[in-house]
Amino acid sequence: MFHFSNIVRSNGDPKIVEGGPSLKRPQDQLARALGWFSIGLGIVEFLAPRRVTETLGMEGHETMVRAFGVREILAGVMSLSVDKNAGLWARVGGDGLDAAALLSGLASDNPKKGNIVLALLMVGGIAVLDYRAAQETKPQRPSPNARRKLYPNRSGFPKGLQAAKGRAKDMIQHATAGVTS
Repeated sequence: MFHFSNIVRSNGDPKIVEGGPSLKRPQDQLARALGWFSIGLGIVEFLAPRRVTETLGMEGHETMVRAFGVREILAGVMSLSVDKNAGLWARVGGDGLDAAALLSGLASDNPKKGNIVLALLMVGGIAVLDYRAAQETKPQRPSPNARRKLYPNRSGFPKGLQAAKGRAKDMIQHATAGVTS
């Protein structure tokens, strides 16, 4: 079976035969989707803050929108990492900041209040997904009665410790042979 990850592996590296179960669980797929969404939204906020503020009738807050964009990108990257739970909780906190910032735009003199209300509804819906994903990806602690897996016979060397020692010896002999010539 072809695996895209094998393209970037060096000769001698173990090949990936199949992906692990964590990539196939629905909660991890949701975390990945939210991570990519966060990165995309963050790029828009960072690169086009004026367009965002004009759409919401909140001109003059471009620096805040740009800062929110950086926050979104960082939370998205964390949501795609091994520590996805921390990234998802960062997204939940960011949803609160987004809602507070949007509420400040509901001033009576804002002609685009309808856009603010729509944005608040969207943030609310995304916040529910973020919270759900953060809850579902909490690190699981083993029960106190669980048996620990021990691997005393593993060396960390794919061809065994003797092969690694032999290869090291060959390299040293080869290096010193060039020095004494």
